[in-house]
Amino acid sequence: MAFLGNAYLWVKAAHIIFVIFLMAGLFMMPRFFVYHQECAPGSDEDGKWIVRERKLLKIILNPALTMVWIFGLLLAFDIGAWSMGWFHLKFLFVLILSGYHGWISGYAKKLARGERPFSDRKLRMLNEVPGILVAFVVILAIVKPF
Repeated sequence: MAFLGNAYLWVKAAHIIFVIFLMAGLFMMPRFFVYHQECAPGSDEDGKWIVRERKLLKIILNPALTMVWIFGLLLAFDIGAWSMGWFHLKFLFVLILSGYHGWISGYAKKLARGERPFSDRKLRMLNEVPGILVAFVVILAIVKPF
């Protein structure tokens, strides 16, 4: 047995639970942005969206991402994933999803400053990114095709 021993399945379950929380937030935030952009900067509604977005980041997204990384790295080291081909591609997709989280955080700050750099259409298209990436991550983690 590897170093996690009997805790392996508990760590795996925790990892999946926090991935679900993270993905829920990554799906919600761009939708928030679409609605937020419809408000005039400085309006009462603008202020409400700023608070909503900040809460989603601070209460769900940031803690979920942190826990996903902690539990994911524990699992990777436990099974020796660094020598497995499928894991390298999965890890790349996880890095991209983490970068997407960073982009979301930055875009929320831009909206809070009154900036509206992207169109609603572009935000709706960007909303598809995490779904596509997580589909590949799940396939790689379950099927382990190479």
